[in-house]
Amino acid sequence: MKLKHFLLIGILTLGSFVNAQEVKKNAIEVTGVAEMEVEPDEIIFSIGIKADNKNDLADNEKKLFEILKNAGVKNEDIKFKSMYQNIYSKTAKFTKSYQFKASTKSSLSKIFEDLNQKWVSSLNIAEVKSTKIADFRKAVKINALKAAKEKADYLLESMGKKTGNALEIVEIEDYTSDMIMPAAYKGRMNSVQMEMADAPVDYSFDNIENIKLKYSIKTKYEIL
Repeated sequence: MKLKHFLLIGILTLGSFVNAQEVKKNAIEVTGVAEMEVEPDEIIFSIGIKADNKNDLADNEKKLFEILKNAGVKNEDIKFKSMYQNIYSKTAKFTKSYQFKASTKSSLSKIFEDLNQKWVSSLNIAEVKSTKIADFRKAVKINALKAAKEKADYLLESMGKKTGNALEIVEIEDYTSDMIMPAAYKGRMNSVQMEMADAPVDYSFDNIENIKLKYSIKTKYEIL
């Protein structure tokens, strides 16, 4: 019984000591913010084609692949999504939808020009991406952490103190815009049949808004 009593006192004493140490440890909590704009290098398009019968649909499908090939889109970057038959429609009874990926090596202007066809039922941007987005995210987060450390340093320096070890680091995702609608495409992409603009429109990667990344890192540092 004495041994158990001694161990219990020892545990309680150790717990009190730890709590006392935590209370005495002064800390500063700051948040660092970093932003970056990334130039996209890939666009994912959704496209629909239509026809009155299966044979015409197959012909239109061949035309689609040929147009995309001539514009620099690879076959492996074209994905079949769905096929639909409307037995009640007098026209365009058969429809088929695809997604295709266009890179900076693709000619977007040529794609839009050559796909201005009656058999194209829709053409929409599904996603705007960067192939190096993971690396850019890491860079922004690191910069946010550095900004938090710098903030802690100059705040404590003004008080004659120094920044100690990091006690807590919490990642906060403020904003990321992976899906950007290029200015040139706004108001034109949802039409069933694309129409030629009165003035030439620059459908190119140069006319696409950058992907915006913003991260915040909340940190807590020991005060020395």
